[in-house]
Amino acid sequence: MLGEAYRSWRRERILRQSGLDDALWDETVRHFPFAWTLEVDEQKRLRELVVLFLHDKAFTTAPGLTLTPAMQVWVAIQACILILNLGLEYYRGWSGIILYPQQFVPRHEHVDDVGVVHHSDDPYAGEAWLGGPVVLSWADIQLTEYPDGVNVVIHEFAHKLDMLNGDANGFPPLHAGMDRKAWTQAFHAAYQDFCARVDRDEDTAIDPYASESPGEFFAVLSEAFFETPDIVQDEYPAVYDQLVQFYRQDPAQRFAVASARLPA
Repeated sequence: MLGEAYRSWRRERILRQSGLDDALWDETVRHFPFAWTLEVDEQKRLRELVVLFLHDKAFTTAPGLTLTPAMQVWVAIQACILILNLGLEYYRGWSGIILYPQQFVPRHEHVDDVGVVHHSDDPYAGEAWLGGPVVLSWADIQLTEYPDGVNVVIHEFAHKLDMLNGDANGFPPLHAGMDRKAWTQAFHAAYQDFCARVDRDEDTAIDPYASESPGEFFAVLSEAFFETPDIVQDEYPAVYDQLVQFYRQDPAQRFAVASARLPA
């Protein structure tokens, strides 16, 4: 009980002492439909999460890029939409966020079955390390204001949630009351179907990169869930239902309500 009281006290203390410029907040929110379509109380909670996130995480940049408050809020608001109804503890166990000016080439290597070491020279727009930092390309991050279902920040932070129980394998720790069998059936069937569509060179509304692995499928579907929820709901309704339960949000309904408010 004392631990909970301390955490609550610390949270309120951070919120009192760490301000967030109103103009900067408003300017950032307007770029992201998943943020400006929130109800007033949800936007307030998102803003508080962003303040806590910025206090908890340490941003650094690679040579050639100067860090600004606007860049940090740009990343934080996208990262925090995933945990709006989960809490900052879902990003526990790590603190670093590294921004590169452009795509970067990680020092990856793997040993094949015959013992040969292979090095990867492929450029990355983002990478999430198990127990380590999130690495992002600022050039690619700036493209994420357009809701096309491709969002580097959401993708990498979805991996972080997936990694809460080990490697990113498309099976994050589910909440009490969620059905593990239902999750597995929904994602397995959708993944198999999507891979078959990609193999047929079908032009898919969901990023084909989702076919790379179950872990990438979860991360890519999470991107689309927040940016283009109608597509996920239409194409893979069982997966959409599982994501609603996991993220404790229903973006398709949120977008529909916001759309109904717009003048005819």
